[in-house]
Formats: sequence, C-alpha cells, structure tokens
Amino acid sequence: MKTNSIRVGCHDVFRAFLVNNATFDSELEIPVINPISEIPKKLIPFSKAIKSHDYNCYVHFYEDDVNFERVWNSPKTYLPILKKFSGVISPDFSLYRDMPLVMQYWNTYRGKALGHWFQENGINVIPNVRYGDRRTFLVSCAGIPKHGIISIGSYGCIKIKKDRLIFEEGLSFVINQLQPSTIIIYGATPESIFKKYKDAGITIIQFDSDYATKHQKAVG
Repeated sequence: MKTNSIRVGCHDVFRAFLVNNATFDSELEIPVINPISEIPKKLIPFSKAIKSHDYNCYVHFYEDDVNFERVWNSPKTYLPILKKFSGVISPDFSLYRDMPLVMQYWNTYRGKALGHWFQENGINVIPNVRYGDRRTFLVSCAGIPKHGIISIGSYGCIKIKKDRLIFEEGLSFVINQLQPSTIIIYGATPESIFKKYKDAGITIIQFDSDYATKHQKAVG
C-alpha cells in the first residue's frame, strides 16, 4: 500500500490524487483494479454516454482517444455522469506498436489509474486489457487480479494479418497470465481465435462494435 505525500504549493500536474489509497503492481507501479462479479447487459461509448439517459449500461472507451482524453484532463467533471451508469470498463488509451515504449507504459498507467479512482468513488469497474508490441504484454496484465472478469477490444485489431497475429499472441499471453473466468470482447470473436478458450471453460461475452451495429442497421 502506498500513499502520495502532499506538497504544499505544488500543482498536481500528473493527477496523483487518482491513485490515493491505491495498491500498486509490478515494478512500474501500475494501480490495481479490484475484481467485480457483475456482467454488463449493454455497452455504450463514452462519447454517447455523456448525453444518454439509458443508464443500464457499462460505459466503454473503445473509441478514438480524442473522444475521451478530457476524462483524464478533468476527471472530476465527468465523475457524476459516469456514476449514473451500471459501471465502466477502464479507459482504453491507445497503445500503437510504433509508439515509444515509455508512452505505451504511460497509457497503460493512465487507464488503470482512472479505473482505480472510479472504483474509489463507488463505480463498478471491469479492467480493460490493451497491449501494443510484445514488450507490453506483461505490463498489460499489471494491476488485474487473476480469475476475474476482463475486457478486451478486438475491433480494429484482427483485420490485417500482422495485427491479427499480434492480437492472438497477446491474447494467449494475457489468458495464461490472468486465467480469467470471463472475457468481455468489444468487436468480433472469430471461432479461429476464441473457440479454444471457450472450450477451455472461459466465458466469452461479445458486444458488436458501434461500426458493426450501424452497418447492420444500414443493411437492414
């Protein structure tokens, strides 16, 4: 258990208040998100949640970072809105493989720090797992207890062959490391990737991406 000292007269430019009372994991000190048992009935992206009155949803951040960077910049502004919903999936800041490694670590930290803070403020939180290149596989699991519920976004990660191979490799690593009971998937769940995990007894719960939902409505 670690606490942050208060420096009189200093501005909290790196949002230290987000990790007050946090337990940290790994040598990078990634904040821990405690496990919950509730399964989302519906998901809604943050950019729509801020105007929605359907609160029987979990808010997700599987969208362009520009749509939710404001939550990091001003978390207290959006806390009252998020508290109206059933819960949230911790923020999914981008981890591109061509990003400097330190930025990939930073975005991992930011998502877990906000997830911890949401929990501290009474919100149900499912930890998001996002990895970039192979060097981030281990840290993507930091702060997440074993045998619980995790969430992963497959949208945009499996269409191109190279991306798909990294996604599959990272998914295998994450599952071996965390041994989750349930995985929430935002995006497609092709049998070629997920069948073996279903057969192993892991519950896979799939939600269509907003793009897929819009396309289905257009076709219909």
